[in-house]
Amino acid sequence: MSDTVLRLEGVSKSYGAVQAVDRASLEVDRGEVFTLLGPSGCGKTTTLRLVAGLEDPDTGEISLRGRLVASVSRRLFVPPHKRNLGMVFQSYAIWPHMSVFENVAYPLKLRGVRGRAMHERVARVLELVGLDGLERRPATLLSGGQMQRLALCRALVYEPDLLLLDEPFSNLDAKLREQMRIELKFLQRRLGITVLFVTHDQIEALSLSNRIAVMSRGRAEQIGPPRSLYEEPASAFVRDFLGQTVILKGHARRRDRGAAVRRGPLRGARRAERGATHPALPGPRRRLARGPAPAALFPARGGQRVAGVSRARSTVSPGTADSYNARAVKNQPPTGDGR
Repeated sequence: MSDTVLRLEGVSKSYGAVQAVDRASLEVDRGEVFTLLGPSGCGKTTTLRLVAGLEDPDTGEISLRGRLVASVSRRLFVPPHKRNLGMVFQSYAIWPHMSVFENVAYPLKLRGVRGRAMHERVARVLELVGLDGLERRPATLLSGGQMQRLALCRALVYEPDLLLLDEPFSNLDAKLREQMRIELKFLQRRLGITVLFVTHDQIEALSLSNRIAVMSRGRAEQIGPPRSLYEEPASAFVRDFLGQTVILKGHARRRDRGAAVRRGPLRGARRAERGATHPALPGPRRRLARGPAPAALFPARGGQRVAGVSRARSTVSPGTADSYNARAVKNQPPTGDGR
């Protein structure tokens, strides 16, 4: 059996003249947290809604666990309730007229699960998130963090193939948001669930995810593990969105043991080569890292690292002098690659 839980191939969605999603293609593997990260209006929530079946794609295909659920060319569309997906909305969407138990049990009742089996499954998932003992409490009397946990319980109780999270922490204060990130990651590891996570928060994405798709204008600018995206951005957009940077331009002359900066603010620093050279990379990556992989600038006589560096372009013939952009990273967030 394939380890791919979700596959999007050439999926597009537009609203009038606005292209919300533009030929998006990606795969989410079993047991990973895959994050759609980007600013407002980049198409991440629309992509999530297409996966959930809340929107119809204009082009392309969507598959879940090898089963086609949306295909424009085949005129196929599987409704949301037949996709076996769990979803936590930004607003939680807790039913205010129901108790904690009734909120969690409702999806099971719709699926024909009742009696002892229903009570056992509800009790088990409430215990997982620390809401056991609150079964009879009205949902409106819960705190913000408890409501978030309740929404998560309701999405997990029927064991979905894929859990969709649409900025679930955005309504929480900073301290509680950090706590819920830790709890979510612990729960995801414990249950081995597959998560498609949407956020505009770089810290959330970098600390929670196994892989991230950085989105802009309806497209995935770059997909990869958090550390890879942070240290080797494929475009200026990815570089600037993932970290606050200061660009210092200069010219470096190649030497046997690296390259020394001969003009610019970092004059006198040397570039320490990192491993073997790489061939030219395709597309927009050429502008930032053609040739050797991004490395670091050090003072000419040793000392601590000055800045990350990526090659911008050759200024003269190869092997003599090159132009570099020095990327001084400020407030570097954690990049745990989901581990």
